Amino acid sequence: MAEASKPEMKKAVFKKVCELRPLDTGLNLTVKVVNTKVVVPRGRQMRAAEALVGDDTAMIVFVARNDLVDLMVEGSTLTLRNAKIEMFKGSMRLAVDRWGRIEVDEPASFTVKTDNNISLVEFEMVNVVE
Repeated sequence: MAEASKPEMKKAVFKKVCELRPLDTGLNLTVKVVNTKVVVPRGRQMRAAEALVGDDTAMIVFVARNDLVDLMVEGSTLTLRNAKIEMFKGSMRLAVDRWGRIEVDEPASFTVKTDNNISLVEFEMVNVVE
């Protein structure tokens, strides 16, 4: 019997922060942490933090949960794999769930564009009736 051929692995496609859209999934990005604020949800046994992360095109709020909070060190460069956009009160938040991965990387050469925070853009869901 012939050996089954493995499917060819696709090279990861990296996006820029300015290209993110509501409810995007399967995102790969390289970002720098600008600042971090620990958020404690009421009545929950988990840790959470909101970190402002960005690249040379824009910034976005990243929601870190549990062990990921420890990786949100100001100035560090992170590679996010299989990240997704979550909507919170009409604005975009970047997140990595159990199917994604965060790697601490070598310091990136880019400077974060701090005057373009796409988490401040408010989106509204519109139902289209035909």
